[in-house]
Amino acid sequence: MRRRAALSMLALLPAGAVAQPVALVEATRRNDLAQVRTLIARGADVNARDALQDSAFLLAGASGFTEIVRATLAAGADLKSVNRYGGTALIPACHHGHVETVRLLLTTAIDADHVNNLGWTALLEAVILGDGGPAHTEIVRMLIAHGVKVNLADRDGVTPLQHAQRRGQQQVAALLRAAGGR
Repeated sequence: MRRRAALSMLALLPAGAVAQPVALVEATRRNDLAQVRTLIARGADVNARDALQDSAFLLAGASGFTEIVRATLAAGADLKSVNRYGGTALIPACHHGHVETVRLLLTTAIDADHVNNLGWTALLEAVILGDGGPAHTEIVRMLIAHGVKVNLADRDGVTPLQHAQRRGQQQVAALLRAAGGR
């Protein structure tokens, strides 16, 4: 019902009119790909932010909404944009174990070694906030294959390998060691 009402309101906008940025973020929050595509087609800015400083692109990355990430990329998403924590879309995608979203983002020019406000990279978040299970292990594997700096330490000087060892993430630790992790 709510979706129908939102779409009928969109019909009132002239073609090419800029839709409210909040509407695009809200459609993303609901993982409503059809509405996201409609809003983008009507001129919504994929880089516009809501009150929490989320854009459709950043929120889709963090939520693992890969098709919305793809749509926002096609519409000019800013790969250098950061969320309220100073992280690119890649960092929370790694944190939450969104393998397909990470795979897509790694095909772009996104900075895979970007450091957020906590002093963590995508690799550090995958290890520190991940569970060492299959999804996070695959993400670590992809990040290594992409060429991230495996010894880029956090603010305390602790490397991804040291974090993995402390957390008992044996497979992740083995991947990091094989990639030259210390």
